[in-house]
Amino acid sequence: MEGIIISFIVAILMGSLVIFVRLKGQNKPVSTKKILLPPVFMSTGALMFVVPYFRVTPAEVLEAFVVGMFFSIFLIKTSRFEVRDGNVYLKRSKAFPFILIGLLLIRLLMKVVLSSSIQIGQLSGMFFLLAFGMILPWRVAMYIQYRRLMQELDEGVRA
Repeated sequence: MEGIIISFIVAILMGSLVIFVRLKGQNKPVSTKKILLPPVFMSTGALMFVVPYFRVTPAEVLEAFVVGMFFSIFLIKTSRFEVRDGNVYLKRSKAFPFILIGLLLIRLLMKVVLSSSIQIGQLSGMFFLLAFGMILPWRVAMYIQYRRLMQELDEGVRA
């Protein structure tokens, strides 16, 4: 039970940090690096699976990743870019903080329900995969949208 409480606190802190960083980031121009580096940095967390305590079955990998991909739809739908002063910025979405909070609450509820039937280490591995399954498609979609916008800007400059 103590592990679940600690993971709740960490999840709430991380969720708050993501909301804060995202809202602050809307004031700075976007770049390819800023879009693609977060999933690269997060991927290093997969080293947790070297430790047997965190290993998951192939079915659990698929399940967690697919749920994460489903959750990413909400992030993709609320992430849009705009051009200001010749730079590309992430467009402010009033729904985004609420979606992040909602996803966080759903994840916490899932953790409570699943913690009674899945070991905490294995559950941690599954939630890492869920988070990675959420961030990877979201960032890929953002990158595709960003590249299209940059091409349009380049074509506008040439015309």
